Amino acid sequence: MALTVLQARRIALAAQGFTRPRPGLDSTVNARHLGKVIERLGFFQIDSVNVLARAQYMPVFSRLGPYDQELLHRAAGRRPRRLFEYWAHEAALVDINLWQAFQFRMESGARMWGSMAEIAEYSPEFVQWVLDEVRDQGPLTARQVEHDAPREKANWGWNWSEVKIALEYLFYKGRVTAARRNSAFERVYDLPERVIPPAQFNAPPLDSAEAHVVLVSHAARALGVGTSQCLRDYFRMSPELSKAAIETLVDTGELILTTIAGWNRPAYLHRDAVQPRKVSARALLSPFDPLVFERTRTEKLFDFRYRIEIYVPAEKRVHGYYVLPFLLGDRLVARVDLKADRQSGTLIVHGAWAESHAPDSTADELAQELRLMAGWLGLATVAPPAKGDLAGELSAALARHLD
Repeated sequence: MALTVLQARRIALAAQGFTRPRPGLDSTVNARHLGKVIERLGFFQIDSVNVLARAQYMPVFSRLGPYDQELLHRAAGRRPRRLFEYWAHEAALVDINLWQAFQFRMESGARMWGSMAEIAEYSPEFVQWVLDEVRDQGPLTARQVEHDAPREKANWGWNWSEVKIALEYLFYKGRVTAARRNSAFERVYDLPERVIPPAQFNAPPLDSAEAHVVLVSHAARALGVGTSQCLRDYFRMSPELSKAAIETLVDTGELILTTIAGWNRPAYLHRDAVQPRKVSARALLSPFDPLVFERTRTEKLFDFRYRIEIYVPAEKRVHGYYVLPFLLGDRLVARVDLKADRQSGTLIVHGAWAESHAPDSTADELAQELRLMAGWLGLATVAPPAKGDLAGELSAALARHLD
């Protein structure tokens, strides 16, 4: 079986939920709508940057339209819990039904970085003391545990205190988890048996091979079609076990070996993937949205080269600090550098750029989406861009769409 890039792109968009209506455009988004997105994507990547909206909130807006962010808070912090926090692609709010599938990562500690492994090796008694504090007094933030720490804090990597490092070690190992995030965006730690619903917490364990089959299967459904690299990257899995899982899923018929024109690697199509004849999507995407976070895949599928420039010195940035791709139809047609100025109630568009294949309607459609986003974020106005090859057209379109 062979696919064109256009066919593969439309399959990917359908798998990611961009062929469905956005209920927030004309009604109220509810927990059932959110649950469908959780089930489809599997996780929302967390990022602390709040220049616009934290990354975990954006994929729901992109697929459902304006919604009450409290829905996500309830799903991640109250019963019935739909999300737990863990390292998936990166730090993420993960579908509670994948709890068992991540036990292998908790047990192995394979991706654990230096300071966490070091504190477990050199200060096991201290780590146990931190765990006991959470067990006896939790849920607690790191600062609350630090208040009672039995010895002076010493700074390790990332300037984290020993308490924070111990908690992150315990979090990675699944011995504590996040009960919720507080208003300062700090994790509030508790024991998993007090947080994870019994149906998931008490389910039979999966070994590493079984877990990889579950996660590769989920990645394949979420992506629709992709190479082994695409499937492995979705949950940041090891090459060897991912390869074995792919072979298992090919043998069972869940994955269908295929090719995509112009791609130099074989691809795998999920048997339930839908191939729409047309996609009429419109959405601004977080830099950490699953549709675009694997940059090579994004470039090959959409002919859209995308790099986030948060850590690039200001004078060397090409497009800006926090740049969002704009999806229109079945193409990524533009990008905008955005900032939410909450004090003035303004969505600031620092810059706007169009792709060479952008249709004539791009500025008008983007203006409507920016006003939709501003309303969702509680911002009264949209400040037009001062730079970028789309700046003039977008400024005129924003003026036309004044309420």
